[in-house]
Amino acid sequence: MGFEAYIARRYLFSKKKSGFITIITSISILGVTVGVAALIVVLSVFNGFGGLVTSLLVGFDPHLRIESAGGMSKQSIDELESILRRDPRVKAFSPFIAGRALAVSRTANKAIIVKGVDEKGVGTVSGVKDKIVLGNLSFHDAGGLGSIVVGLSLSDRLGTVVGDTLMLISPSNIQEAVTHLAQPEMRRFRVAGIYESHNKEYDGVYAYVSLPAARKLLDMPQENSGVEVRLVDMDQSKDVKQDLEQRVSPSYIVSTWYDLHRDLYSIMKIERWLAYIILCLIIGVATFNLLGSLTMSVIEKSREIGVLKSMGSTDRSIVRIYLLEGIIVGLMGTALGSLLGYSLCELQDKYHLFSLDPTVYIISAIPVELRWADFLAVGLAAIILCSTAALYPARRAARLLPADAVRWE
Repeated sequence: MGFEAYIARRYLFSKKKSGFITIITSISILGVTVGVAALIVVLSVFNGFGGLVTSLLVGFDPHLRIESAGGMSKQSIDELESILRRDPRVKAFSPFIAGRALAVSRTANKAIIVKGVDEKGVGTVSGVKDKIVLGNLSFHDAGGLGSIVVGLSLSDRLGTVVGDTLMLISPSNIQEAVTHLAQPEMRRFRVAGIYESHNKEYDGVYAYVSLPAARKLLDMPQENSGVEVRLVDMDQSKDVKQDLEQRVSPSYIVSTWYDLHRDLYSIMKIERWLAYIILCLIIGVATFNLLGSLTMSVIEKSREIGVLKSMGSTDRSIVRIYLLEGIIVGLMGTALGSLLGYSLCELQDKYHLFSLDPTVYIISAIPVELRWADFLAVGLAAIILCSTAALYPARRAARLLPADAVRWE
């Protein structure tokens, strides 16, 4: 294919009698360059935001959560902890209890999710201890009151600060309270700390109390909702989940950090694919220019094509020449676009060309994260589209008859 590549390069960048065609070809390369650079930048921004979301969620959530709809007895918890303790991939684990309750303050009330945790274990399986912004993570009783840790949004909604008192009303025995004219289960708690996870779903809904207090409030004296697990490497979550599902009771539900937010990640994945497909249209427009320039090249260089065929070049060789022209345009556009996209992402990462208001957002600039898989996917798309655009002129050139091409020369 040596002579085919040489002729393809000469045809593509010929300066004799084809200046206009060369200009269109240059525009095609420029279009591919812009499309590739735009794709790399946009995908890198998606990667940056995805990494930011994952760091916020996984920094607060456990890597694995094992729970049962009917609750787990102390014996079940002990058996499960024995399995987890023997797994070298497991870093830490801690039981928890979760249930709904109504939080009542002096000025407002709100339905919340109460989560009973072990004070020592919760800091090893989740990031709630590191997210405390006011007070501390402490569940010591003071003056007959239990301690509670609430989110910043929930604290603002209820109008409470550290040291204030909240009343929690449990729905566990609400039916008995209505039918027997008795009071529902109510307990008073002192706000010991306020956390901020930068997740409105958590900050506005979740409140943490001690395991004994949660058992009394939710009427679960001998049960736990499940166990939360922290792994040495979060990327092993899926493998550990599959192993646990084979070793624990079928009634247990094992969820990874991804499963806990599957809807969010699914939406982000759809948005990423849509952006990829839409921005590929930029490359598609550039390939139409390439299609036009190569088609005009076939018409203008019909004599040269006829001479090549009369000298023994086969139809397959002519097709290869034009396909190579499309591949060369794709390679040049991909190389220039990748370099441009990489440079823009590096400048954004170092110098924050596109900044954000830190008083509104939790970050000061648009995040970017380069992945070599994106460069490969974008490059392949550009080369395939350019090669496809060269198919029609390649077949048209191959159908030229030598006698007709050089008849009037």
